[in-house]
Amino acid sequence: MDILKIIFPTVLTFFIGIIITPFFTRYFYRYKMWKKSPRTSANTSEAFNNIHNTTHELSTPKIGGVIIWVAVLFTVCIIYFISLAIPSDLTLKLNFFSRSQTLVPLGAFFLAAFIGLADDLLHIYGQGRFAQDALIYRKIKIALITGIGLVISLWFYFKLDFNSVHIPFNGDLYLGIWFIPFFVIVMLATFSTSVIDGIDGLAGGVFASVFTAFAVIAFVNNQIDISALSGAIAGAILAFLWFNVPPARFYMGETGIMALTVVLAVIAFLTDSVLLLPIIALPLVATSASVIIQVYVFYKFFKRRIFKVTPLHHHFQALGWPREKVVMRYWIVAVISAIIGVILVLIS
Repeated sequence: MDILKIIFPTVLTFFIGIIITPFFTRYFYRYKMWKKSPRTSANTSEAFNNIHNTTHELSTPKIGGVIIWVAVLFTVCIIYFISLAIPSDLTLKLNFFSRSQTLVPLGAFFLAAFIGLADDLLHIYGQGRFAQDALIYRKIKIALITGIGLVISLWFYFKLDFNSVHIPFNGDLYLGIWFIPFFVIVMLATFSTSVIDGIDGLAGGVFASVFTAFAVIAFVNNQIDISALSGAIAGAILAFLWFNVPPARFYMGETGIMALTVVLAVIAFLTDSVLLLPIIALPLVATSASVIIQVYVFYKFFKRRIFKVTPLHHHFQALGWPREKVVMRYWIVAVISAIIGVILVLIS
């Protein structure tokens, strides 16, 4: 029955996503929901501009992540209300909405999704310098993610009695009150991986592997509701990916990427596997690290670039790799790193 509880919402979100996508796609294109003026920077390289300034990319909607969280929302509501309307052992068992396991991650997921949606709409329809100033937007998003992380970390610390992290093969490390800033830092670090949303099919394939891994990890931990939620998110991502493979009908945008990175951090803490997150989500970490190394280390202090262009996937493009090759190899690494992460959980 536990397996059914995980598989059913995974499959349901996938088919809901497939069904609703054509309606959203027509809306995206009817209202031209792509950035009117791509943001540029004085530090932007010619290689970066050559990669990004394509007709396909500039005229593709940047708000497709809506499909992911709407599919999850429909799934949660359908299963929950069926369990209320037709109470039985089966329907009650299938319901994975619970205060003890999924209330916090679902709340974080939808809150981040709405904040990201507001950001996307400002990118698309905003006018004037404020609407196109990348630095201002970056500072606002960092502040918002910090705020979300702080609120959730306080809930974890005071309500759920989280005050330590598990070190694989070693045991628990007591952090006490320092758990709160540690949680916020992890959430900011996870959010920094949002730069992966840049090539057709890339983000969807990587995130699908990551959330599938956490579905397995939660199942091993007997956190069945969290496992079902992770599976549901993975199913929604696969539905998104169905239409995001080359040539992409839309990109994820902040509404999708912000929701996924925030809930990923929360689930990593709930499953006590946060220190394995860099392994499970290796492509995300490597992509984010490439930007940090390039912009905040080498370019700032040494006035030179270690990569032709960042994030990392664009560096491979600048080397001459076709987009499809970059995406496929990212997917391969994502699957392998997710499997390694799950194995480490099993043997630790």
